Amino acid sequence: MIESTTQLRKTALNSVHRRMGAKMVNFGGWDMPVEYSGIVSEHIATRTAAGLFDVSHMGEIELRGPQALDLAQFVTCNDAAKLTEGQAQYSGLMTSAGTFVDDLLVHKISGDHYFLCVNAGNQDNDFEYIRSAGRGRFNAQVENAGERYSQIAIQGPKALGIVRHFTPAPIAELKYYHFLFGEVAGVKALIARTGYTGEDGFELYFAPEHSEKLWNALLEAGAPEGLLPCGLGARNTLRLEAAMCLYGHEIDETTSVWEANLGWICKLGKGNFLGRDALLAQKEKGIGRILAGFEMQDRLIARDAYPVLASNGHKIGRVTSGSPAPFLKKNIGMAYVPVESNAPGTEIRIGVRSQEAPAKVVPLPFYKRSR
Repeated sequence: MIESTTQLRKTALNSVHRRMGAKMVNFGGWDMPVEYSGIVSEHIATRTAAGLFDVSHMGEIELRGPQALDLAQFVTCNDAAKLTEGQAQYSGLMTSAGTFVDDLLVHKISGDHYFLCVNAGNQDNDFEYIRSAGRGRFNAQVENAGERYSQIAIQGPKALGIVRHFTPAPIAELKYYHFLFGEVAGVKALIARTGYTGEDGFELYFAPEHSEKLWNALLEAGAPEGLLPCGLGARNTLRLEAAMCLYGHEIDETTSVWEANLGWICKLGKGNFLGRDALLAQKEKGIGRILAGFEMQDRLIARDAYPVLASNGHKIGRVTSGSPAPFLKKNIGMAYVPVESNAPGTEIRIGVRSQEAPAKVVPLPFYKRSR
């Protein structure tokens, strides 16, 4: 049965969000909470205490079989062969032109089982892309497993203290970008020390029927610690402060890893993969543009897609993401600019409606938590 394109998909927590009075929006075809108490309060809570996020709209794709690793290596740019069991890595799903089909997390469950977390709006396309790339080439099965998982993220300096009340698993010993299988509040889960906020915390993957039980348990235990339920609005401002890329903004099928300042996830020496030749050629030739961070020099706010101008008024790029930074108390953004305009301190201007607002290129990330 073909679903109506106008019918929004819902996570298992949809009715909970509505009962809690969350402001709901259409996000990539999903009915999702954008805020509960307010983006600023939710952002600050995550930086100083903890935030609880329903990210069950994210996609999960599983690769199994004798050549599961070979398939993962072929379609992604990072080196999955370097992963140990229980380790995850950030990577890019590549086109043959060396640009992004998507960005994703690759988790090594075993030598013949890899678990991929992909972006919500791309999951069906990613699945078909990976399956097509592997068909007739690798002895591996590809499963679009999103319907078997809910995902809750708990992020912030108090996240560990809250979650450890609910699990006997040794999560305090879990290193960043590592995961284990255990129970949280009696719910079997993949517990990953990953996140999209720039803070410490965990992303929990589990069967959807346990969503309300786990959400309520974490919310109730965390409330005295200052934990707040958070929507996609705060998730976006948090990841922007941490200068984490968002598909459709900083990265897409027109941007390469070098341009996106993501060369650290591209391992040309690992062997053949989709886009390797194009990426090698681009690295040897050099790039003309690069992703840069900037701070506004007055009270005006740079928004997504606003033009970026050189000091002489010529357009040199556009804002990929821009907003106030609630924790830093600045107005910030990221944009693609010519390589020669990328040096910290370079003065640029942002077209804000009918005005040209002064801004300055700054190093990324804007925010980095103290360890």
